[in-house]
Amino acid sequence: MSSSLKNLSQYQKEQLPDVSHRAFGIVKAKWNTEITTALYQACYDTLIEAGVEAGQIYTIEVPGSFELTSGARIMAINHKVDAVICLGCVIQGETRHFDFICQAVANGLTQLCIQYHKPFVFGVLTPNTQQQAIDRAGGKHGNKGVEAAVTAIEMVALF
Repeated sequence: MSSSLKNLSQYQKEQLPDVSHRAFGIVKAKWNTEITTALYQACYDTLIEAGVEAGQIYTIEVPGSFELTSGARIMAINHKVDAVICLGCVIQGETRHFDFICQAVANGLTQLCIQYHKPFVFGVLTPNTQQQAIDRAGGKHGNKGVEAAVTAIEMVALF
């Protein structure tokens, strides 16, 4: 379903698996900080609401979305986490830079999943405009940070 027809923040809390004994890493891009901070807060709050202890949530910031893959690897090496959630926002511009960044991050996180045998969640907004980013970071379409946290929780249960 298109996100224009769905609120990304809707999920059934009681249907989530127990993750009270699990640890999560969040890697947040500083670029587009208004958006990524909103994604981060929603992600963090969702993990807490799901029963994750605050001391079991590790956070690092990286300069931009391109660096999310490196940050995720650093998180996996330096912290004993069950999943790593990567949060960023790349807004379409006039050049192909957008395509290169998004593809590099998606491919990099896929490789980390294979290498580390744990979920590395792609919580990166890829909107065409700033307004679309706002709509998906706490605006009319909910918050992708919630969706990223729920994805991590569900994937940890599979592992």
